[in-house]
Amino acid sequence: MFPEFRDRITQLKTTDHHFMRLFEQHNALDQKVKNMEANITPATHEEIEVLKKEKLLLKDQLYAILKNAG
Repeated sequence: MFPEFRDRITQLKTTDHHFMRLFEQHNALDQKVKNMEANITPATHEEIEVLKKEKLLLKDQLYAILKNAG
């Protein structure tokens, strides 16, 4: 995610607790969605879509922080 901001992500993960929390939430949701799509965790299509939307909102927030940090 955001390879052009790799260095900035590394920095923010150690200096910005809010960014780190959002980043961890995004990664957790990403793994949850992958497990659901692979039928490891049972879920309906609607449940998966809700989680994908949550993940997208987190990604938008992370991107905004990354843009403003530079």
